[in-house]
Amino acid sequence: MSVTQLIGTKREMSQLFNDDGTIVPVTIVEVGPCTVVQVKNAENDGYDAVQLGFGDIRLSRVSKPQKGHFKKAGVEPRRRLQEVRLSAPAAHKAGDVIKVSDVFKQGDWVDVIGTSKGRGYQGGVKRHGFAGGPAAHGTKFMREPGSSGTNTNIAHVRKGKRMAGHMGVDRITVRNLLVARVDEKRNLVFLRGAVPGFNGAAVTVRKAKAKTFAKADRALRKAAATAK
Repeated sequence: MSVTQLIGTKREMSQLFNDDGTIVPVTIVEVGPCTVVQVKNAENDGYDAVQLGFGDIRLSRVSKPQKGHFKKAGVEPRRRLQEVRLSAPAAHKAGDVIKVSDVFKQGDWVDVIGTSKGRGYQGGVKRHGFAGGPAAHGTKFMREPGSSGTNTNIAHVRKGKRMAGHMGVDRITVRNLLVARVDEKRNLVFLRGAVPGFNGAAVTVRKAKAKTFAKADRALRKAAATAK
C-alpha cells in the first residue's frame, strides 16, 4: 500500500487567476520529497506503517542514536520524522524517495494538519469571542468576561469555564482544501484556502477523508483546471 500523506512546510499565501479573471486565494506549501526511513509490518511490529523523513539538517545537530537509525536505513539524516499508519503492507522500502507528484495531483481534495500560531496570554474577548460590557463613559468592564461563578449552592467556578489564558499553539486540522496546482520541479502544492501555522511551520498534507458535495466539487475542479 502506498502512503497517502506527506510532510511539508508552509511557505506563504498567494493568489491564482482564472481565465475569466476571478482570483483564487491559495496557500503555497512545500511538500516533500520525503524519504522512507523505516518500514514496519504486522508480523514484526504488530501493525503496518512507514516512517517518513523530511528536510535537511546539519550532521552536528543529529544525536548518536539518530545517526545509527539513519545509517541502518542507508539514508541521509532528516530534520523531521513522522510515522504513517497503513491498512496493508507497505509498497515502499527503506531509502525510497516519495515526491509530491506521486501522491497529489491537481483537483485533489486534501486535509492539512498543523499547529496554530501562538497568541500568548489573551482575555476572554479575543480568546473566546465574548461581547464584553458597554463601552460608554463610566463603565469599567468593557473587555471583562463578567461573572464566572454560579451561586451559593455550588460556591465555586465550574471546571472548564471559559476564561482568560494561553491562546494558540493548538493542533488544527483543516479539511477539504482543493489542490489548485502542483509544481513538481519545486515540490510545491497550491491549496485553495488557509493553512494553520506561521510561514515556515511544519504541516502534514494528506488525502481528504471526508466527502465533499458533488456540486461544490465540480465547481472547484473547474476553477482549478482553468487557474493559471
